[in-house]
Amino acid sequence: MPTLAGSLTRGALLSPFKRPRPDAGFPRTPLTLHRVRVDLARLAAYERVCGFPTGDDALPPTYPHILGFPPAMRLMSARAFPLPLLGLVHTSFDLTRYTALPATGEYALAVRVEGLAPHRRGTEATVLTVLRADGDVVWESRSTYLARHRTRHTPAGTPAPPEDTPGDTALPALAEWRLGSDLGRRYAAASGDRNPIHLHPLTARVFGFPRPIAHGMWSVARCLAAHGTPDAVRVRARFLAPVPLPGTVEFAAHGGRFALRGAGRTHLTGTVDALGAATRSRPR
Repeated sequence: MPTLAGSLTRGALLSPFKRPRPDAGFPRTPLTLHRVRVDLARLAAYERVCGFPTGDDALPPTYPHILGFPPAMRLMSARAFPLPLLGLVHTSFDLTRYTALPATGEYALAVRVEGLAPHRRGTEATVLTVLRADGDVVWESRSTYLARHRTRHTPAGTPAPPEDTPGDTALPALAEWRLGSDLGRRYAAASGDRNPIHLHPLTARVFGFPRPIAHGMWSVARCLAAHGTPDAVRVRARFLAPVPLPGTVEFAAHGGRFALRGAGRTHLTGTVDALGAATRSRPR
């Protein structure tokens, strides 16, 4: 696995020299890892901090993102990647799991930058992660990351990019979670994502946050642990507002929709859809 510390350091050093724009060039070669196996002790730590049951020979639906995060950071910290790593905002996460994933299995993992797109607040990059077992795609995800910067005024007659979808306040609250000030550090230890905005008040203030904020991927994982997911599933999540730490949030859900809310704001919305037999075909 590429080292996260090295990627974060390189990305931090190169960030001031990046000039993001949606028509910039970007690295197109995927980073592929073969014979990937899961560290079961680390998996158990992740399951505990996110609320998944421990001891089952099955990966939580979000865990392949943890496997793909180091190579994704390697790509996004490269000199050829046009967006500054520091300040990137994770705006959405969509996953498709085609079957149950044994924790003791062996996998091949490929990560690539799929493209750049204009956003009303800057430029957004899409990162595709694909997990294979015995040559078949068993899991894939798309994450979007936003680099905020000044944008040109939209020309007359051209529709502006859509605003962020408002949070769903109609969903009934099912649980209340009190989040400790150390949640960011505990998730970082389990996931390897040691972004300073999640760790301590002092490091968070450097990036404009008065308090540390919870990892977006912890938020969606915790919601899915509470909601439950079938073996073959498609999940779509949108990150709308940061979750300050410490704090209290409520989990709301009905049917296949869920949300995370707190202090009059919606932090996250998402959907869980079972894959029908006709949609379980796995691309090669």
